[in-house]
Amino acid sequence: MLAIAGSNFSRQKGRFSVVKKMIELGLSITPSGKLMIKDVKIQDSSLANAVGVDRRVVRDTVIQLLEDPVLQNIFCNTKPVGTSLVEIATLLGYSVLLISGNSLEPGVISEVTGALATKGIVIRQALADDPDTVIEPKLTLVIEGKLPDEIIAKIRNLKCVRGLTLLN
Repeated sequence: MLAIAGSNFSRQKGRFSVVKKMIELGLSITPSGKLMIKDVKIQDSSLANAVGVDRRVVRDTVIQLLEDPVLQNIFCNTKPVGTSLVEIATLLGYSVLLISGNSLEPGVISEVTGALATKGIVIRQALADDPDTVIEPKLTLVIEGKLPDEIIAKIRNLKCVRGLTLLN
């Protein structure tokens, strides 16, 4: 998604920063040009402050997105992913597993979640970074309870896994 938008904003650093932040937050645009997170309207100035640009840059970016049929279709239909449990996992009695692997190689999610499933471990949430928007994408799994050492070793030894971090 960023690659598609990026080609239209390659010479407009401020506008490109606005588009990146919109993608990161899951902001959408209404056909009339309002910035939205689900049913909540976002002020241009709020997004501008977050990105470090003037509010007019945000407005010009929205207009430019709406003028391109492909980008309009993308940004009028974008939705935020939802609440991440990562920061509150320990409060809920969950563990967090951060996996780095080759994001262009198929099977990372399948192999890791398969290893957990064979041990009956419940995954409460799975978040995978988009390699087009994150320099070092990770698979983040919020897992019910504590992970046994044997499963950590099993996942660490998977061919598709380059790195593993456990947050308790």
